[in-house]
Amino acid sequence: MYFSISDHVIIDNIRLWSKWSIISAGEKSTATYHKPYKIEIKKFALAMMNIPFTKMQGLGNDFAVIDATRNVFSLSSDQIQQMADRRTGIGFDQLLVLESSEDEHADFVYRIFNADGGEVGQCGNGARCMALFIRDHGLSDCEQLTLQTREGLLNVRILKDDRVEVDMGRPCFVPADIPFVADQEAQTYQLMLDNQNVVFSVVNVGNPHAVITVDDVDTIDLQDLGKRLGSDAHFPEGANVSVMQVIDNTHIHVRVFERGVGETQACGSAACAAVAVGRQQGLLTDTVTVLQSGGALEVRWQGLEHPIEMVGPAAIVYRGEWQI
Repeated sequence: MYFSISDHVIIDNIRLWSKWSIISAGEKSTATYHKPYKIEIKKFALAMMNIPFTKMQGLGNDFAVIDATRNVFSLSSDQIQQMADRRTGIGFDQLLVLESSEDEHADFVYRIFNADGGEVGQCGNGARCMALFIRDHGLSDCEQLTLQTREGLLNVRILKDDRVEVDMGRPCFVPADIPFVADQEAQTYQLMLDNQNVVFSVVNVGNPHAVITVDDVDTIDLQDLGKRLGSDAHFPEGANVSVMQVIDNTHIHVRVFERGVGETQACGSAACAAVAVGRQQGLLTDTVTVLQSGGALEVRWQGLEHPIEMVGPAAIVYRGEWQI
């Protein structure tokens, strides 16, 4: 290749070698000729950018967490889907975004995007991860924080053993507020799905949930049931679908199919939804251990006039950068 005094060559994702040194690697550059056998590289601004993220998990429910307190968050749904891909991307159930809050009652804004790119209002496991993310990134030294979500304010408290307590607010069983299409409020509802009669309960704990009580959660084809029930027209915004097995009045086993994600190893809001339904039906005490494939959560609920509280672990997996 020859260069003249006015030639500028775009070198795209290759390595340009001279006999003296590596001039450029892995990015676009401008090559300008000055004298024989000498090339000067001048980098120019690119549309591509690197986004720092932290991979975190709570009981195997995994997240990519982004600090957007200093920059405007502007990823598209397609870009989030690319990041979420477990073969070609980072791989996660949800993307969590932290932003500054203009609400005097909130410390930060907490946003949640499912793997399909859709934004949702609540994620309990994510809230625990976000609390540790804030502390470990030096964004606040407070043990108790208030996060502003699409569904309202969420209080989190970091405990001494690095577990996190989350105040999930009061569960709502009113169909119109879930939202769920029904003539009147009831403890259980029935739908015929492909000639299968499905009996379930509904509750909103920051996002809509359908909970089905079964004898053995391991015998359920949750992938099929979750897709059919969670996307039924009776749920205008879709729903997370859980199957709950009552072991005794202080222990339950739960599996969950999350809308926009699929079955996950754990879901904090689903654990709370299952306890709320079990308490409403007189099956559980006010403190319950919820067993999921990723581990156990403690959920406490004293009744309708009280918020439901969840306690569990969170952990950082690794840190990296995603290029878009």
